[in-house]
Amino acid sequence: MAFYKGQETYSVDSKGRVNIPVKMRRALSPEAQDTFILTRGSDRCIAAYPLDEWRKYEQEYSKLNQYDEQSRFFLRTILAWSEEVELDGQQRISLPKKYLEFAGIENRVVIVGMMDHLELWKPEEFESYLQKFEDSYEKVAAQVMNKPHV
Repeated sequence: MAFYKGQETYSVDSKGRVNIPVKMRRALSPEAQDTFILTRGSDRCIAAYPLDEWRKYEQEYSKLNQYDEQSRFFLRTILAWSEEVELDGQQRISLPKKYLEFAGIENRVVIVGMMDHLELWKPEEFESYLQKFEDSYEKVAAQVMNKPHV
């Protein structure tokens, strides 16, 4: 399993291409075949799942009841926003226009490791997200880590 961590800020070129940081590429397993699935992330970012990790989610998605209204809405939304992209020869991925517009990304992007996937943020949006929490990181960490694990 890939395990992504850390944060890097990179430029986005005029064609919407961005380099994936070396330390994050190293976590990409051979089973991912240098391929990511982009989808709409939570909190106005782009989520980029390595192909092998995405397939695990697809297995879970296939178990959802398509006759249930919420399940259908979820599946339609996440799958409509899902697109396969491959690393090019210069270790970049292309971010389609609809993703850039959704996340508000223009010429710079913050790439954040989120365990099994990457998140791509407009730098100001990421900073704003971090600042919106009233509680300190330490307080939130204590609350989250004190919860029983499922």
